[in-house]
Amino acid sequence: MLLRRLLISALALTTATLWAAPEKWTAAIDKFVQADLAQPPTRDGIVFVGSSTIVKWTSLKQDFPGLNVLNRGFGGSELGDSAFYAERLVVPLHPSVVVLYAGDNDLSLGKTPEKVHADFETFCAKIHAALPAARIVYIAIKPSPARWKLKDKIVAANERIAATCKADPRLAFADIYPVMLDATGNPRPELFVKDMLHMNEAGYALWKPIVAAQLKR
Repeated sequence: MLLRRLLISALALTTATLWAAPEKWTAAIDKFVQADLAQPPTRDGIVFVGSSTIVKWTSLKQDFPGLNVLNRGFGGSELGDSAFYAERLVVPLHPSVVVLYAGDNDLSLGKTPEKVHADFETFCAKIHAALPAARIVYIAIKPSPARWKLKDKIVAANERIAATCKADPRLAFADIYPVMLDATGNPRPELFVKDMLHMNEAGYALWKPIVAAQLKR
């Protein structure tokens, strides 16, 4: 029994440490900061931030012509990481709109929908503390074949965040979830690359009008 308790305690400590150590992304954030110091982006733009789904959205400028869009995604990150680095990664850019996609990795690593929601609220609080008029668009956690076993948690996290967005006019929820399902209610594999987690051009093409509609508000 003692060994079992020690193992459980060790696992809990390891998990807590992983969740509480976003500093692992410091080098990646430093590169963004240095690049922005060398060539400051125009203020009042639209900053896309989040995990690899944002990193891989390489057609942002083509998808949103005429808009000052900037990609600040860092692959493998969690929503808590975006919140942790918000004051370094987003605030100095003085964006008028922040588009966030994250939460996917969080749930895969064992975080609860409640934790993902709490990290979203922390992200918003940090942005609005410095930029009270900035709008934040949250893109719903996508349904992917690779993580379909997390469906219930994905839906729960999306519902909580959508409710928060509905309560604040500065927040918006870009609900890409329904269009990524087929007639039977399962993820559409043709929208994904080989790993069945990251999207291909067809997936981003579906996202474009849904996100664009929120940017025009």
